[in-house]
Amino acid sequence: MEIEQLGHWPGIEGRVALVTGASRGIGRATAQALALQGAEVVGTATTEAGAAEISERLRAISPEAQGLMLNVADPSSVKTLFGALSGSQSVPTILVNNSGIASDNLFARMKQDEWDRVLATNLSSLYWVCKAAIRGMMRARWGRIVNIASVVGQIGNPGQVNYAASKAGMIGFSKSLAREVGSRNITVNTIAPGFIETDMTREMSESQQQALRGQIPSGRLGAPEDVAAAVVYLASEAARYVTGETLNVNGGLFMS
Repeated sequence: MEIEQLGHWPGIEGRVALVTGASRGIGRATAQALALQGAEVVGTATTEAGAAEISERLRAISPEAQGLMLNVADPSSVKTLFGALSGSQSVPTILVNNSGIASDNLFARMKQDEWDRVLATNLSSLYWVCKAAIRGMMRARWGRIVNIASVVGQIGNPGQVNYAASKAGMIGFSKSLAREVGSRNITVNTIAPGFIETDMTREMSESQQQALRGQIPSGRLGAPEDVAAAVVYLASEAARYVTGETLNVNGGLFMS
């Protein structure tokens, strides 16, 4: 499915949308999809080069789009970003928390640094970024928060105790925040992707990819655009009565 085939979804055009981790994969596809819907997209990357590439790519769709640097695991970086957005009157009312890392190891061998870095980037970042964004949404009495988790947070995976814990935590975080801010017309939802075609999966051998596909009822890996389409739905007015939910985008790998 091409992003351009999504058609028009109400409620997104003219909104400022912040997408973290927008330089590749799911974040890249999501930033493009929201820009095509008419949102003023701010995409973040961890390097200046990455931010510049996001700006160049998205401005081909929307002149107001921009790429900015952000380290979601650093509260001071989050503060700096939102200070810049506030100064430019680009306060986001759509927030997609997509940034994430993995640092795989068997639990018996896992170092505390491997635990701390994954939890800070994948889970604590939600506290810092949502905390910074929620005031603007409450003033606007409208907001959409979409957190990108993983099927691993639902079913677990050997060697990924840290990653699974962070993604499961995102789901609980989203449900609790949804209950707190629902009366302000702010929805908070989670998307749990399954196996998605990425640089990492493309490096696998054909036999390894075939083994992955064999676990999925639909018989194929997902594309970043499949997840981006789900984000567009949850960010739109079509999903105004959907909050606290976890939307599984996994080809049937896990059915809740």
